[in-house]
Amino acid sequence: MVGSIGFGEQVSGYDVPVLNEREVRAAAGIMFLFAFMTFSSAWFQGNFRPTKIFVIAFLIDFTIRLFVNPRYAPSMIAARFAVRGQAAEWVGAPQKRFAWAIGWLLAIVMLWLIVINNVIGPINMIVCATCLTLMFFESAFGICIGCKIYNALPGRSAQYCAGGSCEVFVPHPSQKVGAGGTAILAAYLALMALVGSRAFPAAESLATQPAMAPPTAAAATEAERCKPPAFAVAIGHEEKWKLHNNCK
Repeated sequence: MVGSIGFGEQVSGYDVPVLNEREVRAAAGIMFLFAFMTFSSAWFQGNFRPTKIFVIAFLIDFTIRLFVNPRYAPSMIAARFAVRGQAAEWVGAPQKRFAWAIGWLLAIVMLWLIVINNVIGPINMIVCATCLTLMFFESAFGICIGCKIYNALPGRSAQYCAGGSCEVFVPHPSQKVGAGGTAILAAYLALMALVGSRAFPAAESLATQPAMAPPTAAAATEAERCKPPAFAVAIGHEEKWKLHNNCK
């Protein structure tokens, strides 16, 4: 084990400091969840307050990871608790530090743009989408895009990558997608697109009013349909219920 200030763990049998990949992926998943929630709030509701809070939290977490010790980063602590019953999978720390530095720089950009200057525009969405993509690939697929960039740099050679991806290996036949798998996936996506376009057209309204109904009767029917149920009122969910039920 290393001291309080440092990056990575010294584990017997490994030539470089390492990190537990299971913790890293769990932490990425935790951060992705909150990032997606705040991104959705800004995108669908125009509420940027949760995004500003998350940017500050993200920056603090990654500052601790990079400049103090990943062991003390809040997301890593939560991740360690979540996967405490699983055997560690050690991966090289140097490439993770490079990848996290990318995330830290993106957080600095977001702090300057959205928190300090209150800038709202496409650049925010691009930076947010980049962060979400990096975290999603890390948590869902175990693919560290930043680590791949590190490995491609001159003079850099990542060691102990997740899934042995740094080493040359021969995939098992079951790991190959092949033409058949590609065709199945393409057919599945095409079918879902067809179902979405035919069964749920974009202009579809949940309220179907009689074509010749008098305006007053139609308004009364619409008002009755858009009356929030008791459970929505009880939890203060009236406006959200109206939004979800196409009630303006």
